[in-house]
Amino acid sequence: MEGVFGDDWVHFFGELLDRGSDSETDLIWRLLDVEPGMEVLDLGCGYGRIANHLAGRGCRVTGLDVVPALLDRARRDAREQGLDVAYVEGDMRNLEWTGRFDRVVCWFTTFGYFDDEGNRRVLREVARALRPGGRLLLETMNRDWLLGRFQHASVVERDGDRIVDRHRWEPLTGRLVTERTLIRDGRVKELEYFLRLFPFTELRDWLLEAGFTAVDGLDEGGDPLTLESSRMIVVATR
Repeated sequence: MEGVFGDDWVHFFGELLDRGSDSETDLIWRLLDVEPGMEVLDLGCGYGRIANHLAGRGCRVTGLDVVPALLDRARRDAREQGLDVAYVEGDMRNLEWTGRFDRVVCWFTTFGYFDDEGNRRVLREVARALRPGGRLLLETMNRDWLLGRFQHASVVERDGDRIVDRHRWEPLTGRLVTERTLIRDGRVKELEYFLRLFPFTELRDWLLEAGFTAVDGLDEGGDPLTLESSRMIVVATR
């Protein structure tokens, strides 16, 4: 996933995402009932924008990601802020912890990039890494909303650079496939990736099968999920 979520991704989207980090951390804190001193895992932490905010509020935070360049930036930002965050390079399908965490955060569409067995394995690994009674917060697109407003192409521009995405929906696999042309500093990069999207009921059933005992579906503001919700937040209790 480094080709999708490396330095180029931060260049195009990082500044926009940073603007929402405080309010998003507020929402995570409230929905997960987080308290200072809790052990929190940020799964797919990227460059640490949420992990560092949680650490700044007194949590003992571990951030896991597969992209070394993003972890380097996360560590640098943590040092500059005087924060102690354990950043780990690793695959979310193979977590090294059992019964370690009070809370796990999987924020801003970081789940769904593997085949179905791989995605199910992620959920089982998270359940194993949580303490009994621990909670997972998983945020992603609301598939039902997206399909009702499907766009076959999108363009993002910044400082003369450009991303052109061409999207197609695969109803037999539940995958949103993106063909991306990235133009930055005069160089052109072509890549393709997919994201598995879920209706709430399917993701709920997967979580229950993975070992969770209760699952709630919420919108981007923490209210009950509806067809008009562009984002879906799932809170699952171990």
